[in-house]
Amino acid sequence: MSLKDKVQDLLEKALQENSSLFLIESKIHPNNSIEIIIDGDDGVKVEDCIAVSRAIEHNLDREEEDFSLQVMSAGVSEGLTHIRQYKKNIGRKLKVKTTENTLEGELVSATEDAITLIWKAREPKPIGKGKITVTKEASVAYENIVEAKVIITF
Repeated sequence: MSLKDKVQDLLEKALQENSSLFLIESKIHPNNSIEIIIDGDDGVKVEDCIAVSRAIEHNLDREEEDFSLQVMSAGVSEGLTHIRQYKKNIGRKLKVKTTENTLEGELVSATEDAITLIWKAREPKPIGKGKITVTKEASVAYENIVEAKVIITF
């Protein structure tokens, strides 16, 4: 069994032990440097990273193959890539680049096929001078999302 297969099996078992965690990305570089990025429905604690790391590291034999292992949480700057990440961020403001344009708004829903954003915009009055504030809504299919990031405001 290759190192990649062993790591994949151990990772799956570790994530089954804590069903709120899910895999974002795993890489094994040519120098046997293993990088695992996880996220969780309720966020990721340092203890979660330690538990996944131990589940993998303690079941691999360094005598067979030398390796280094990093287990980390998905950072806010990384962007959203999985449906579970969108669902956990409902109620937060997102910046979403689509194949057609860029939208910023509050994420109000995330289904298996698309997300829905709402935001306020100023538009000219239909009659007369001046502008009015209107609420806009857009549904964006995941397949049309190029990049989506949570906007952090202070």
